[in-house]
Amino acid sequence: MKELWSRHCRELVPYTPGEQPKDGHFIKLNTNENPYPPSPLAVKAIREALGDGALRLYPDPSCTVLRQAIAQELGVDPEQVFVGNGSDEVLSLAFSAFFEPDRPIRFADVTYSFYPVFADFYGIPYEEIPLDESFALPRAPFMEPCGGVVLANPNAPTGKEMDFCDLRAIVESCPDRVVLVDEAYIDFGARSAVELIGRYPNLLVVQTLSKGRSLAGLRVGFAVGNENLIAALNTVKDSFNSYPVDRLAQAGALGAIQDVEYFRCTVNKIMNTRSYAANELEHMGFYVCDSAANFLFVSHEKVSAKKLLDGLRERGILVRWWDKPRISNYLRITVGTEEDMKKLCATLRELIALHS
Repeated sequence: MKELWSRHCRELVPYTPGEQPKDGHFIKLNTNENPYPPSPLAVKAIREALGDGALRLYPDPSCTVLRQAIAQELGVDPEQVFVGNGSDEVLSLAFSAFFEPDRPIRFADVTYSFYPVFADFYGIPYEEIPLDESFALPRAPFMEPCGGVVLANPNAPTGKEMDFCDLRAIVESCPDRVVLVDEAYIDFGARSAVELIGRYPNLLVVQTLSKGRSLAGLRVGFAVGNENLIAALNTVKDSFNSYPVDRLAQAGALGAIQDVEYFRCTVNKIMNTRSYAANELEHMGFYVCDSAANFLFVSHEKVSAKKLLDGLRERGILVRWWDKPRISNYLRITVGTEEDMKKLCATLRELIALHS
């Protein structure tokens, strides 16, 4: 029945998300979800929003109170904050708002695989710039004239943090293009580009509450940038849906933003467990890419990633693998609880002994 689809729809190759199993028999280390529950303040706020009968009314289309809280947390003005239905939606709106179909944009060859999907959807040409052998980003190609730049920092799926001086140099190199910095994993130790917003009107930083604040199921993301860029995002948003962030999401997100102590506690747990797991994996013969995210990108010297992927799944552990050039022998492993990672390491030792 694809003859009923538009030509544009027939040509799309959609993004493939990580597996979400229907049963609870797996240790889920494949979609970079936070292993800890959200802040009690977030849960309380959602319950209170449910109880006041307000669901019969549309939510605040501008997310005013939430934007104020985010602005206060980041040290910017509320007019420099845009809130959307998850950072993927914010990224999509940014591709539409800032990139043109006659000017190729640039992003890395090994990065978040939604970027080429967005580009194809909006008819934007793109160039994939190869990372070096250690998966570091070369800055020179991103400083040449183009239609825009998209940088994931820390990068996904590698977890590697970009050199901050390189990032700033790219933003400075061509003020007539937008540099979009996707900071989905910024909460786990990397330096944020938000501090540069006041100096560079072409810089847009996108973050999410899914990872560090355990709200992947609530779908709240935001962008921070010059008021002119925020106005463009609002123009695109209001051209297809003025109410993308519902009342419960706004309430829960506000509670999570305000509970700074809980946020820092859970993030520190994940970072400590990341260090433990990286050390254990290295002792097993894995190459572990330096990570500033809530996951590890690893490759074993003797056993293929696909064998390990299948063996882990058979034993109830899900991790992520891509059958793509340069990274087909790597696994991306979400950092779970300490118990999760101990189980993972024990299972990997068993598989390595079996296949070596």
